[in-house]
Amino acid sequence: MTLELRAGIIGTGFMGSVHAHAVRAAGGEVIAVAGSSLASAEASASALGARTAAESPEALIARADVDVIHICTPNATHADLARKAIAAGKPVVCEKPLATSVEDARELTDLADRAGVVTGVPFVYRFYPAVREARDRILRGDAGRLWLLHGSYLQDWLVGAEATNWRVDSTIGGASRAFGDIGVHWCDLMEFTTGHRITRLVAKTSRAYDQRKTGGRLSSVATEDGATLLFETDKGATGSLVVSQVSPGRKNRLWFSFDGTEASFSFNQERPDTLHVGTTESSSEIAVGPQTLTTPGGRRYAKLPPGHPQGYQDSFNSFVADVYAAIQGLTPEGLPTFRDGLRAALITDAVVASAAQQTWVDVSGTDAPFELLKSSSAAERQKQ
Repeated sequence: MTLELRAGIIGTGFMGSVHAHAVRAAGGEVIAVAGSSLASAEASASALGARTAAESPEALIARADVDVIHICTPNATHADLARKAIAAGKPVVCEKPLATSVEDARELTDLADRAGVVTGVPFVYRFYPAVREARDRILRGDAGRLWLLHGSYLQDWLVGAEATNWRVDSTIGGASRAFGDIGVHWCDLMEFTTGHRITRLVAKTSRAYDQRKTGGRLSSVATEDGATLLFETDKGATGSLVVSQVSPGRKNRLWFSFDGTEASFSFNQERPDTLHVGTTESSSEIAVGPQTLTTPGGRRYAKLPPGHPQGYQDSFNSFVADVYAAIQGLTPEGLPTFRDGLRAALITDAVVASAAQQTWVDVSGTDAPFELLKSSSAAERQKQ
């Protein structure tokens, strides 16, 4: 029997609203919202569609009428709130980064495993139908041997020294900003789609502005505006990634090309309605839709006819729907959990270390990496 899950959202900003929309799309209800104060929660409850405002995050977690906790607060607060949610025995969806240190991310992963609670980290680019189509085609061998994995993630929301945000402050956002905020999305997507895992990398971080305005005056900045890295994978491929939050005109351009000996697959998140497939004989743009995608993974997440692009919120909705399905005992394929949040922390740690040391750095693995399913029928996936 499908139950209507009751959600509590901690965090009243943009991501809180994204989570709230996704909760309702998954058939759940936003029971309560908590913010930095009761006043901020009360001011946001109506906008987030919450039944009530909680006086504190701890009070929200303790509520008997809240089944699942969504953490949408600044990065440095994630670990403490996630610990409290796990201690209460409640499933928890925590924004990335899961934690601002590898030690905290590993502890949270272990705590959740021992408690047996369902967890989710919103690596939502996995949920684009075009990405699932590319993943399935690569898995069945269409690309041949993948040997070159490259791409970029470019934004422009921090163009100008007057542009600032709490993420700029390393004590709140963490030691890495551009890579820790968006570069991890690309790396997660690459590893998920190709089945390759980054084993070592060399990174260079840089800033467009050494100072930004905070409190009306210029202050020095410790976090990076951009990062460039080369990497190697466990299956013999090499790759490159360029990350920037100061690229004028690029709003949210996550782009990849995964090149094999037989075919290449390319995707641009700003144009999510197509998947590019190239061979030596032809180059095609496959329109996204249940009638045009051919693999079970692609069709599962394609909700609209071709020509009706599904975007970021749609992918987020699919992510939360899969988390809620897992809470109710199902096993959706490819659900990103705290273990994937730990993986992102390990890669971020390697990027920071490499940039500081100006040398190649090994990337630690996790005990149980996600596995590409070698066979899964359409009927089996339909049950998920």
